[in-house]
Amino acid sequence: MNQLPPTSGQPWQQLFWLFTLALPVASVAWTVTHEEIFREAREYFTAQTDRGNVFRRKFFYMLTCEYCFSHYVTAFFLWLTGFHLLLDDWRGYFIAFFAVTAIANVYMSLFGRVRVEIKSERLDIAVKEEAIADSESPKE
Repeated sequence: MNQLPPTSGQPWQQLFWLFTLALPVASVAWTVTHEEIFREAREYFTAQTDRGNVFRRKFFYMLTCEYCFSHYVTAFFLWLTGFHLLLDDWRGYFIAFFAVTAIANVYMSLFGRVRVEIKSERLDIAVKEEAIADSESPKE
């Protein structure tokens, strides 16, 4: 059952692995760069983007940007799985690296949009509930 992703075979298998590998990449990149559990680390990294030489600043910036960080996460998952895309040599890794990163960033963009819409709907509901509560309260 320890089957690694296919590096050759049916194109649909490679597409399946591409879209599947992008899910954990997006999840890890989003969690580290946005969620509360990593807030302290993110604040430290953000503070470091204003200190030191340009290489130090850029390194820490890459840890706070979901797009930039997703490249690191993709490299880790490609190393972990050995996934190639289209070709069985280094070129397959190269193509897979950018393809998985691109799909992961589409996932993160969609997730970000959904979160904004949900928050907007919650605010609309709160405003309407407050208006209803105000209209039902006795006037003096």
